[in-house]
Amino acid sequence: MSLNPLDLYDIRSLLSEDEQLVQDAVARFVDDKVLPIITEAFEQHRFPQELVPEVAALGLLGSSIEGYDCPGLNSVSYGLICQELERGDSGLRSFVSVQSSLVMWPIFTYGSEEQKQRWLPALAKGEAIGCFGLTEPHGGSDPANMKTIAKKDGADWVINGAKMWITNGTIADVAVVWAKTEDGVRGFLIEKGMRGYEARDIERKFSLRAAVTSELFFESVRVPEANRLPKADGLGAPLGCLTQARYGITWGAIGAAQACLGQLLEYTETRVLFNRPLSHNQIIQLRLADMARRITTAQLLSLRLGRLKDKGTMRSSQVSLAKWNNVRMALDIARDARDMLGGSGISAEYVPIRHMLNLESVITYEGTETVHQLVIGKELTGVNAF
Repeated sequence: MSLNPLDLYDIRSLLSEDEQLVQDAVARFVDDKVLPIITEAFEQHRFPQELVPEVAALGLLGSSIEGYDCPGLNSVSYGLICQELERGDSGLRSFVSVQSSLVMWPIFTYGSEEQKQRWLPALAKGEAIGCFGLTEPHGGSDPANMKTIAKKDGADWVINGAKMWITNGTIADVAVVWAKTEDGVRGFLIEKGMRGYEARDIERKFSLRAAVTSELFFESVRVPEANRLPKADGLGAPLGCLTQARYGITWGAIGAAQACLGQLLEYTETRVLFNRPLSHNQIIQLRLADMARRITTAQLLSLRLGRLKDKGTMRSSQVSLAKWNNVRMALDIARDARDMLGGSGISAEYVPIRHMLNLESVITYEGTETVHQLVIGKELTGVNAF
């Protein structure tokens, strides 16, 4: 029997029955609902918000959280969700990543019971949308260089500052915002409609066009103490959130790469040049084989990472290694696939150009490639070279 060209090591057989059911359900959703509209949404610079109710109905928001109307799936299942969603588009996976890992997870982990009861069921059902405010206009890879300030004023906090490159910002009902206080970095739930809080879309993007990307502004926003995340203490809290999101990204990149390779296999089989299909040429087969090698390596990395996460032994540096490897893998494959399609490669009728443009953002956000390389460097040498 021939192997699945997108799963040469039969990773599928290593999944439990429940994990396979999750993957199949999301794959059907992507095939039936996402792929028919995503190219047009990308071209129109529009987030397909009409998909959110079905995403929620499938249990994809906060999928790993126990209780609060969340399904409590394991980490490998969450990874498979990200993989299939990003096979559709990085923008949709980014929406789910932010809602799940950067909004629901910190509320679940650092929030009060009242905050959990108020927000988690609504976020799980897609009745509320959230965003995560850490990155600042001048900050980039240095989150400690934070300028957003929260000062205590009686029973409230007054927040001033700005955040940049915020997924879901202008459609969010609640923003998980990190600010400096006299006692260090703290997290706050800033709600849509609070006086002095404004979100603006970032326009003229050529990447993640099917996602909402925003700037957040805080001008003397008064936030009650009840909206502070009581268990979030120091910069380690938002960095812990990023570890959760980066984990999903390691899987998502695999889906983007599989989409490119899958379409390229079809193209090279049917495209005839010099009286034979492209797939009959040695150089084409070498390039396809290299793509399969890279995808297989990434699959094994993410599966192992997921099993470690489910055992509670996953380290953040291990996530960095997988994020670095897998996103670089996917971007290289998307670029090479675009090239192998020839002139057709620049057309949105083929997926590589869209995935390539999206992955230029994915390789930058949640820690640039260089940041993750330095994380591994520190793990190897014990020396922080940041």
